[in-house]
Amino acid sequence: MLKFLPAPLRGIIATLLLIINTLLCFSVLFPLALIKLLPYKPLQTLCTRILIRIAEFWILCNSGWMRLTGSIEWDNSGLDQLDYDGWYLVTSNHQSWVDILVLQHNLNRRMPMLKFFLKQELIWVPVIGICWWALDFPFMKRYTKAYLDKYPEKAGQDVATTRRACEKFKTTPVAVFNFLEGTRLTPAKHAQQNSPYRHLLRPKSGGVAFVLDAMGQQLRSLVDITIHYPDGSPTFWDLLSGRIRKVVMRCELRPIPAEFLGQDYQNDQQFREHFQGWINGLWQDKDALLDKLHREYPGAER
Repeated sequence: MLKFLPAPLRGIIATLLLIINTLLCFSVLFPLALIKLLPYKPLQTLCTRILIRIAEFWILCNSGWMRLTGSIEWDNSGLDQLDYDGWYLVTSNHQSWVDILVLQHNLNRRMPMLKFFLKQELIWVPVIGICWWALDFPFMKRYTKAYLDKYPEKAGQDVATTRRACEKFKTTPVAVFNFLEGTRLTPAKHAQQNSPYRHLLRPKSGGVAFVLDAMGQQLRSLVDITIHYPDGSPTFWDLLSGRIRKVVMRCELRPIPAEFLGQDYQNDQQFREHFQGWINGLWQDKDALLDKLHREYPGAER
C-alpha cells in the first residue's frame, strides 16, 4: 500500500508501528499477568487464554504493517494439516531473524501460539522478557557436561525444572518451537562446521530430545517447516522496509516415534545415537527439499 514511498521511509514507519503495537499490547498484558498470580486455578486458566489472545492480536497487527509497507508474495503449502487445538513440537531451518515473523504470520490462529524454550537470563530483557514470562514461555537452565562433572548433584535438575514449567501446558494446547541448527545460517558458519548439507547447518538434536524428555506424551506430532527466500536471506531491515519480494514455506506433519519420548539423551549413548540418526534423516530430507525449491524459485534482484 505504501510501495510508492522510499524504502527507508517505509522502514521507519514499520519500526514505529512495531514499537507502538508492542507497548500497547504490553500495557494490557502486564496487569492481566499480575492477576494471574492469584492462587485460583479457574482465574489463572481464564487469564492464560486472554493473554494468548493478546499475543495473537500482536502478531495480527505485525502482519498488518507487513502488508502496509511491503507486498510479499506468500507461497505456502501444508498449513491445512494444522489444528488450533493440537499439541505440537515445531522446528524450522534458520536463516534470518525474519524467520520468526514469517512463522508467526503464517501460523497465527492455525495452530497454538509458538512457545520457545528460553535461557533463564532472558527473563530480564526489558518488556519482552515480562511478556515471555506472562505467556508461560518455559525458562530453563541448562548445565554443561563440564559443569555436571564438577557438580554431579545438579544432574537432572534442568529436566526437572522444565517439567515443572511444562505443567502449565496441560490445560492449554501448545506448540513448542526449536531451531535445530541453534543459530542462523551464514556462509562462514557453514564452512566452519564443514556441514554435510548444502543449504543447512548441522542440527543439534540435544535440545529437541530435552523437550521430549520434559514433556513426555503431551506432544503428539512434529511440524517440520522449511523456509526459502528466493532472493537470498533477508535482514530484518529488509522486512521493515518492504524489500522482500517472495517467501516460500513448506509445512509437513510428522509423527514423533513413541520410543523417543521420555528418554535420557544425556546418559544413554545408544538412545542418543538412534535419536541423532532420526534428526539427521529429517535434515537430509529438508536439504533435498531446499535443493528443489532453489531450482523452482530462482532469485531476482531487489
